[in-house]
Amino acid sequence: MGTGIWQLEQKRERLKREILNHLDFLNGSVTSQGPSGGFNLTSKHQGKTKTRYIRVALLEEVRRMTKRRAQLKALLHELAQLNWDLLQLKQPD
Repeated sequence: MGTGIWQLEQKRERLKREILNHLDFLNGSVTSQGPSGGFNLTSKHQGKTKTRYIRVALLEEVRRMTKRRAQLKALLHELAQLNWDLLQLKQPD
């Protein structure tokens, strides 16, 4: 066992801080309207596709926020695995 409970708990605290820093996110993906040149944010909500028009001035910020969702998802996955590892270490033999 290379990593102890203390190290894993420290890593969990770091992950929690990173997750808090990634909460400005948007679900969905940026799609083009084709030759007209506009952009939409497309996402699924309760089985239905929702499309929202993106103003040109907000395009880069919307793209940044949709990328944050992927980063947040990866951080949550890492935190879930870390929580599992902590449970395994705390288990009585």
